[in-house]
Amino acid sequence: MTLQLGVIGTGAIGQDHIRRCSQTLLGSRVVAVTDINLEQAARVVSELGLDAEVYADGHALIKAAHVQALLVTSWGPSHEAFVLAAIAAGKPVFCEKPLAVTAEGCRRIVEAEIAHGRRLVQVGFMRPYDAGYQALKAVIDSGRIGEPLMLHCAHRNPRVGENYQTDMAITDTLIHELDVLRWLLADDYVSVQVLFPRTTRNAHARLRDPQIVLLETARGTRIDVEVFVNCQYGYDIQCEVVGESGIARLPEPSQVQLRSEATLSTAILMDWKDRFIAAYDVELQAFIDGVRAGQVGGPSAWDGFAAAVAADACIQAQQSGAIVPVSLPERPGFYA
Repeated sequence: MTLQLGVIGTGAIGQDHIRRCSQTLLGSRVVAVTDINLEQAARVVSELGLDAEVYADGHALIKAAHVQALLVTSWGPSHEAFVLAAIAAGKPVFCEKPLAVTAEGCRRIVEAEIAHGRRLVQVGFMRPYDAGYQALKAVIDSGRIGEPLMLHCAHRNPRVGENYQTDMAITDTLIHELDVLRWLLADDYVSVQVLFPRTTRNAHARLRDPQIVLLETARGTRIDVEVFVNCQYGYDIQCEVVGESGIARLPEPSQVQLRSEATLSTAILMDWKDRFIAAYDVELQAFIDGVRAGQVGGPSAWDGFAAAVAADACIQAQQSGAIVPVSLPERPGFYA
């Protein structure tokens, strides 16, 4: 069976996912698209040579009888309504982060999915599908370095646009660490603090950059994450796990080492899409395969909710400078 997909949102990530499903991945085809800019949606269909209908809006697309599953890649504040509509229609839905822009919105999705009685939602957190993170988790789970005591992490971007503000370091950037570190440790956060070092001169007036986020987990593991979105030199993701009897580091992306002009060098990537391109392929293939097999897996609506709860606490900590508790309810058995 070829899975017939409808895509809501044809911006940069939507176009990438449409291209993946149409040209790279197996088992699906895009049969319907929509966007707030219908001319752009039609242009994407034409440029990629798709046999797909352009719908007037996302809700009409969700209701289309021939659309079997959804990809939601639209503007973040629209995600909640589209995901809830997909659940109401009984259609599996892959939703790019954020699942919703508030923790309460994520909770409403969780409650709707539980009421439906079957998992339908996969959230677009791609890092658990990255080969490097999978290798790091395998080492942690094997016990080779003992129990994790501390994690030292960094999320660095070469630069960001003028529209990027201080809270977006949490909601758009750190959100990936908030998800993947829970997954690595199989542990939840209990507190957070945000510190602001000296601000770089490369940050615009509405942005405090860099930031240091300090997290504590339920089992007492301490985590520090440097978020530096104007580092200039490249896109750089770091994660070092300090265990009781050893240290494990996230592998660097594979790059050719050069010996040239009296210099030994290795290139550093500049674009997040290049760093995680393979992970995006794997996560969407997993969604397609899961829907075809009748069982959606991957990061769940509960994972989206947990990340949102932690993000809300981080933003509160940005504003207060205090240590803020992270109050996550007990995980429902539905997501066990």
